[in-house]
Amino acid sequence: MYNHIYGAMAGAALRRSVLFLSGAKGVRGSNRFYWTTLRRTATALTSGRAAFLLGLPLLSCLGYKAYRVHGSAVVYALEKEEVLEQADYLYSCAETEKLYQLLLQHKDSDDAQFLWRLARASHDMSALPNMRAEQKKQLTYEAFEYSKKALEKDDKCFAAHKWYAVCLSDVGEYEGVKVKIGNSLIIRDHLEKAVELNPKDATSYHILGYWCFAFAELPWYQRKVAAVIFASPPAATYEEALEFFLKAEEVDPNFYSKNLLMLGKTYIGMNDKGKALFYLTKARDYPAHTLEDKEVHKEAAELLKKLG
Repeated sequence: MYNHIYGAMAGAALRRSVLFLSGAKGVRGSNRFYWTTLRRTATALTSGRAAFLLGLPLLSCLGYKAYRVHGSAVVYALEKEEVLEQADYLYSCAETEKLYQLLLQHKDSDDAQFLWRLARASHDMSALPNMRAEQKKQLTYEAFEYSKKALEKDDKCFAAHKWYAVCLSDVGEYEGVKVKIGNSLIIRDHLEKAVELNPKDATSYHILGYWCFAFAELPWYQRKVAAVIFASPPAATYEEALEFFLKAEEVDPNFYSKNLLMLGKTYIGMNDKGKALFYLTKARDYPAHTLEDKEVHKEAAELLKKLG
C-alpha cells in the first residue's frame, strides 16, 4: 500500500496543495476494493491454484493450458481469471514486488484488466521506501503509460479512469507546478467518470475528496499560477471535500485510515473541533496493517495533541 511523509513543512504545503492525489497514493482500502471476493478466494484456496498463492513451485501446482506459438515453441500461460485472482490476492497482502513481477509478464496485453493493475503495481513500486530516485521516476512514467493504454483499450473501465488520474498526477511531480495545475481538471474529470461507472468504489470518492481538499488549501501563489492557466481557475471548498469523504464512508465504512484522517483535517479546516476530534481519534485507533496506517496514526496523534 508507502511513504506518505511529505518532508519539510514548506515541501508539505506545496505537495499537499499541488499533488492533488498524493494523499491517495497508497489507497488500498478494505478487502472490498477491487479484490476478489471472499468466496472466490476461498475457492482458490481449496483448489490447485492455491499452491501458487502459498508459494509452492509454479509449474507443478497450477492448472495450465498449453498454447503453441508460431507453430513451434510451447509456452504455458494461466487463464486470465487465474492471473487476476493471483494479482488481487498479492495486492491484498501488500506483496508489491511479487505483484509487479507477475503483471509485468502481461505488459504487452491488450486487456485493460491487466494494464490498470500493472499501472497500479508500478505506482506502488515507485513508492517503496528503498526505491532510488531514478527508479522511482522511471516507474512513475511507466505507470502512466500503462494507465493510458488501459484507458485506450477500455474507456468503460472505472479503474482505468481512476488510475489514469492518479498516474497523471504523479507524472506532474516531474513536470512542474504549471503542468500539475494544468492537468488538474483532466484529473477530476477522470475521477468523476470512475464514480459514474462504479458508484460503489469508495476510493474514487476519497480521491475526489482529496482533490477538493487540496484546492481548498491552495496557497495564494499557486492560485496565481492557476489564474494564468485558466480563465476560471479550479476551485473547491472544505464542504465539497467533506461531501466526498463522507460518501466514501457511506459506501464502505472504515475502509481506509487515510479517509478518517482527512475527515478530521477537513473538519479542522471548517473549525468544527468536536467532529475533528472524533475522526482523528478513529484514525489514530485504526488497526495498523500497513506502513501508511502507521503514518496516519502518527499524524492523527500530532493533530489531536494540537487540538488539546
